[in-house]
Amino acid sequence: QVQLVESGGGLVQAGGSLRLSCATSGRTFSSYAMAWFRQAPGKEREFVAAISRSGGSTYYADSVKGRFTISRDNAKNTVYLQMNSLKPEDTAVYYCAADYQRPGNTVPVETTRYDYWGQGTQVTVSS
Repeated sequence: QVQLVESGGGLVQAGGSLRLSCATSGRTFSSYAMAWFRQAPGKEREFVAAISRSGGSTYYADSVKGRFTISRDNAKNTVYLQMNSLKPEDTAVYYCAADYQRPGNTVPVETTRYDYWGQGTQVTVSS
């Protein structure tokens, strides 16, 4: 089991950058694939990015590919989301999530596949 706490959200102008952090607790952080999801008002929670246990594989939604970068530091039990060239449509509450992985498991992109969630952090991009 892990507990997750996001930070780093805020207000930024279009074209700017933010870096989100997700600090976790637990002794098995390296056993979890990690992901970021976001939810805008009136919309479904959507996949943003995911990273494998070792950090060797990453996955991105088409809408953020080339602008966002997910990374992890297993020594610090922390996952990051670097967001560059932000657009107003990136405005949402961003959530960190964890999925326990065994060898051979694929990294999921569906919200229902993740059992552990942070409380969310608001990102607002002004035009």
